[in-house]
Amino acid sequence: MSDRIMIIAGEASGDLHGSGLVRALKAAKPWLNIFGIGGNKMRAQGMELLYHINDMSVLGFWDVIKQFRFFKRVINHLVRTMEKQKPAVLVLIDYPGLNLRLAKAAHQRGIPVMYYIAPQIWAWGAGRIKKIARTVDKMAVIIPFEEKMYRDAGVDANFIGHPLLEVIQPRLSRAEFFQKFGLDPNAKTIGLLPGSRVNEIKRLLPEMVATIFAIKKKHPELQVIIGKAGTVDLEIYRQFSPLTEDFRLIEDHTYDVMKHSDLLLVASGTATLESALLETPLIIVYRVDRFSYFLGRQLVKIDAIGLVNVIAERKIVPEFIQGDFEAEKLVPEMEKLLFDKTVRKQTIINLQQIRQKLGQPGASERAATMALELIQSRNSILARNTEKNNEN
Repeated sequence: MSDRIMIIAGEASGDLHGSGLVRALKAAKPWLNIFGIGGNKMRAQGMELLYHINDMSVLGFWDVIKQFRFFKRVINHLVRTMEKQKPAVLVLIDYPGLNLRLAKAAHQRGIPVMYYIAPQIWAWGAGRIKKIARTVDKMAVIIPFEEKMYRDAGVDANFIGHPLLEVIQPRLSRAEFFQKFGLDPNAKTIGLLPGSRVNEIKRLLPEMVATIFAIKKKHPELQVIIGKAGTVDLEIYRQFSPLTEDFRLIEDHTYDVMKHSDLLLVASGTATLESALLETPLIIVYRVDRFSYFLGRQLVKIDAIGLVNVIAERKIVPEFIQGDFEAEKLVPEMEKLLFDKTVRKQTIINLQQIRQKLGQPGASERAATMALELIQSRNSILARNTEKNNEN
């Protein structure tokens, strides 16, 4: 068995899930040489980074177009590396714009391909499923309904549970959290989670701040905390929010921010599901450039974009996207979730049901097992072919 595995994760959520996979692979086979694209979490587990996820950060179609030459160089470099290193398997984590191109390149070179964290073709890009069927050997999916969808298209897919179930755990109790950050434990707390990429924060945080100013005119007792992404420099937050006693910036305690807030305003993405698993009422917000939004409206075929609502298969938390993301529209929904006990209780019940749909912990280990079995299967085929050639 080759000791080289190539993994490609292009954003913060991929780095989180990829770190669990790298850890599980190293636990099973400590000598493995794992390399590719990832972030600090994957590097901490022993992966060699050819590119950091910070280099790959884009938001919307327009950002991709502006960085087209860079991504072309990255693809060419990764394909050359693939040819030189000859990894035993290529593992792709979400990020389909880049990863489907790499899947094709690996398939053409006889390198087995496993997709972990499937592209969200149920939202848009349904035509991609044909490319996946042609170039991907195994798929480990983390949303229950994806297994049947991919299998019906001829893809060898297995639902392995959701990797967030392994890592969702606050570090502090509510009392410890409020004491550590000098917060009033008797005041209702709103948490702001504007994303993990610079462009997200630039587009979302100003309107989040405006929304807080609007609701505090009616409810001045509310306190506000901002969850800082480790991938974004402090200066970005200073540019777009007043970091005062009224807006506490909290770093390296994301799950505590999610758990101990009474309400969250969350950028659409993995953080919405993390918030749901911690059973904190939330409102999903998002905004991209006009060009990307126009194209997205033509392509996206579902009514809800938040993972919480997608998994629930109905809208259980509010979404305010693009032009609807305005302070005056959010404030009434925020008041319901903060002060209407009936609405708040039903929302929490709905969020509890999300966890029940996501399987059992251990997704990283199951994904690692699938990758190693794929390698073993390929090696067995190669060995049989070698025996036949020798006999002839």
